[in-house]
Amino acid sequence: MQILLVSIQKPIITYMKILARVIDTITQQKKRHPNMQFHLNGFHPGDPRFSDPQDAVVPPPVKRPLPQEVDVLIVGCGPAGLNLAAQLAQFGTISVAIVDQKDDRLLVGQADGIACRTVEMFQAYGFADQIIQEAYQVNEAAFWKPDADKPNLITRSSKVQDVADDLSEMPHLIINQARVHDEFLKVMRQSPIKLEPHYQRKLLGLEVDPDGSTEYPVTVKLERMVNFSQYTQEIETVKAKYVVGCDGARSSVRTSIGKELVGDALNQAWGVMDVLLNTDFPDIRLKSLIHSNNEGNMLIIPREGGYMVRIYIELDKLKEGERVARDQMTSEVLVAAANRILQPYTIDVKEVAWWSVYEIGQRITTAFDDSTPDRAARVFLAGDACHTHSPKAGQGLNTSVMDTWNLGWKLAHVLTGLASEEILQTYSAERREYGQALIDFDREFSRMFSSKPKSAENPDGVDPAEFQRYFQLFGEYTAGVSIQYRPSIMVGKGDNQHLATGLTLGKRFHSAPVVRLADAKPMQLGHCHTANGAYRVYAFAGKTTPFSDDCDVKALCDYLAESANSPLKLYTPEGADADSVIDLRAVFQQHHHQVNTADVPEVLAPRKGKYGLRDQEKVFCADNRPASSGGGKNIYDMRGINREKGCIVIVRPDQYVADVLPLDDYAGLSAFFKQVLVSA
Repeated sequence: MQILLVSIQKPIITYMKILARVIDTITQQKKRHPNMQFHLNGFHPGDPRFSDPQDAVVPPPVKRPLPQEVDVLIVGCGPAGLNLAAQLAQFGTISVAIVDQKDDRLLVGQADGIACRTVEMFQAYGFADQIIQEAYQVNEAAFWKPDADKPNLITRSSKVQDVADDLSEMPHLIINQARVHDEFLKVMRQSPIKLEPHYQRKLLGLEVDPDGSTEYPVTVKLERMVNFSQYTQEIETVKAKYVVGCDGARSSVRTSIGKELVGDALNQAWGVMDVLLNTDFPDIRLKSLIHSNNEGNMLIIPREGGYMVRIYIELDKLKEGERVARDQMTSEVLVAAANRILQPYTIDVKEVAWWSVYEIGQRITTAFDDSTPDRAARVFLAGDACHTHSPKAGQGLNTSVMDTWNLGWKLAHVLTGLASEEILQTYSAERREYGQALIDFDREFSRMFSSKPKSAENPDGVDPAEFQRYFQLFGEYTAGVSIQYRPSIMVGKGDNQHLATGLTLGKRFHSAPVVRLADAKPMQLGHCHTANGAYRVYAFAGKTTPFSDDCDVKALCDYLAESANSPLKLYTPEGADADSVIDLRAVFQQHHHQVNTADVPEVLAPRKGKYGLRDQEKVFCADNRPASSGGGKNIYDMRGINREKGCIVIVRPDQYVADVLPLDDYAGLSAFFKQVLVSA
């Protein structure tokens, strides 16, 4: 009987393993290949999951007065402002108000390209999967050039992979900017402070107390744009500790602190439109970069839903100081221009959901804040208030949200007493350098895109092959993962970079697959980073047996649990969860079956919340599963982690690598946090 039972069990176990593998494969395919189709019968804003577009309509905002005093006043409900509001709202004890001149939330956006790095940030808020499922995923780019035999017609020259392998675990997406706004608004609404924007507020001006001695040194005057009678004007005054201007290229906040955008324009006009169409152009569902011989150039970006397409169309060169004649421009003019460029193919436009014309220009603000040699910053600028550039590289929204992703947790740490105002100086230093790099990249990208193809008649033109090489070379840049912040109090000097060569100091933490010990769940290690303002400290174990007497991770845990110099003890406020400021996690090389959960020390399974429940989800193992089971990608090999010695990796709350240290460098660990945190 026992032999029979065993013989029955074996095929059942094998079947269950195969079934689990199939389910896992299907799940992963759904994540990688979202398959939502919508807009078939016309464009409708809002959540496409509603069958009736009217059901997706959100009630108008409740009109209410502004508070008289706030910790942070955010001006502008664009992506930069909403990201900042969503981040600050997580802390519960910070008072925040966000205002906008519009009368309601955005319904149709213009900055709709979402870089891989931005989707990584969405994961920290918990809405990456929602966006991925709904968006168009950019997998390949097609390049088109004039046909050598028939120069007036275009022909495909090549197709290239849009995002390089292992550049990010997240895809490059296209989705209506308004849907991203909706997710930020949902995060704000569901936060401890239940934050909602105050619409219909026009900034009239702000003043900063010269010596900054008052608790609320910034006084802001706003007009409530409700009463339109010429005889009434409702003025509201708000006093704030900090003000952040996220109010666009014509920023009133920037003007109020005496800063301006400087730079130049390329005197090039472009048209853009979102359309529902039929066409014989074969790459209409691929990102397509098209150079024609005499009719100009065009960029095709497929949109979410399977039917809509965005088209960027080159218009005439402008003279010095000339502006686009918008009154002479129509959507029909843009469609006709597109058809001339696409020859021998045509487009038959059924509906124009949105269209506009714009001039290319690259400008950056003279300063990202109002600090002086005698006074710390009280007013900050972010997003388009700091930098403007062409939209074709898809960096507008992405750079804007990364501005406030950098600033938000720093403001929160200062306001909650976790850090001194000194850390706020790093915002301008880090983001201005990247903003300038973006301007330089965009200038060259726009020049190459707008130039005529190189030919015998046009020897000074751009070789389409050269343009393709440039596109591929700057793949990291357009994916948003090339940012590297310089050494500062927030970023180490790299003396121990050799211990984790693939986790570069100053660059974002490059996630990789692991298996969580407690529940054997395969997952991305980077998805431990939530938008709660905590530092992550990863202890990557060396070759020793996990939690044995000679295990370096165990020794580190003992130090952090017992030493009076432990950063966990010094900087965690009384009554707060043990991981609220510094979140310690461990990664082992061994298969997860070889690590005993009973040996996990309490510092890696801290008691949290009002019941003191243990958090069992802080220990991981390398993914040692065979490739046939979905494994085969080992984090130690992928990220160049020293297998012999292991290391400590400190990651900032905005997911950037702050330092890499030896596992036994307790002094170095303490020294880093002494620079950025204030003892509790």
